[in-house]
Amino acid sequence: MSISIKDHSDSDLLPAAAAALSAEDRAILVNALKNKLQNLAMEDSDILTRLSPQVRKRVDALRELQRYEIVNGIVEVEGVNVAPVDQGDNKGTGDGTEKGVPNFWLNAMLNNEILAEEISEYDEGALEFLKDIKWCRVNDPKGFKLEFFFDTNPFFKNSVLTKTYLMVDDELPILEKAIGTEIEWYPGKCLTRKIFKKKQKNGLNNVKPEIKVEDYESFFNFFKPPQVPEDDVGFDILNDALEQLQNQMEHDYEIGSIIRVKVIPHAVALFTGELGENEDYEATEYDDEEEKHEKKCNRAQTEEGQQVVNVLMIAEQE
Repeated sequence: MSISIKDHSDSDLLPAAAAALSAEDRAILVNALKNKLQNLAMEDSDILTRLSPQVRKRVDALRELQRYEIVNGIVEVEGVNVAPVDQGDNKGTGDGTEKGVPNFWLNAMLNNEILAEEISEYDEGALEFLKDIKWCRVNDPKGFKLEFFFDTNPFFKNSVLTKTYLMVDDELPILEKAIGTEIEWYPGKCLTRKIFKKKQKNGLNNVKPEIKVEDYESFFNFFKPPQVPEDDVGFDILNDALEQLQNQMEHDYEIGSIIRVKVIPHAVALFTGELGENEDYEATEYDDEEEKHEKKCNRAQTEEGQQVVNVLMIAEQE
């Protein structure tokens, strides 16, 4: 949620009071409001004070227009004089200059309480290479797709990771299934699991070692969502885990919705810490009438505790 100060001629708030003020009084009032907003921003987060003047200028430009080119240092903001920085503080350029807004998307996500719980300390190293997040609608069946664009990194080969949510075409949007990109991890760099080879105690060389897999909690599990059984084989056994699977799918959908509705359109305010967890997210250009209806339906489902994976329910009845 960006905050802007407009001249009184562009605003319809309290027109009578504005007209009664002299030009000098209006200037004093505007300056006072600017100072107050600056103080509030400093109280909410000290992240801006820890940024270099060049990066701070770019963040200010992003308040008005969040651009991929600015975040990634492709286009420089007018009035910014790029100065060399210590190599020890810079991971990117190799020429001693600080480009773009470092770790923009990582910090934006970390400043959302729910997403922060999904991101491990080890995930942060990979998410520092995240350049952009976008979303788009999909049809037949209806749903939406999230796209995560990564710079070349030492963790995986993929330059784009996607997550697609497909919905049942009904009056209320109900999740049918989610599809994620298979991540091509480099050897020894997987953040979601680790494979151990345990040698047999008898020490025989011709005996295959025992393979042990240990799963890790990681944000990148987001791209391997829980799946609905495609048939009813053994469903009586799975039925005991129905509630757990439903909760996992609802949580997965919640994470995707947060990224789409909160993080993407409000990334600048999240990055600076100005957007609190309890604040309402203002409607943006992304919020057309169809999406507002969808969000309203989702809230109703959450409040009533009735968001149900209908594919599972049909299988259970069979």
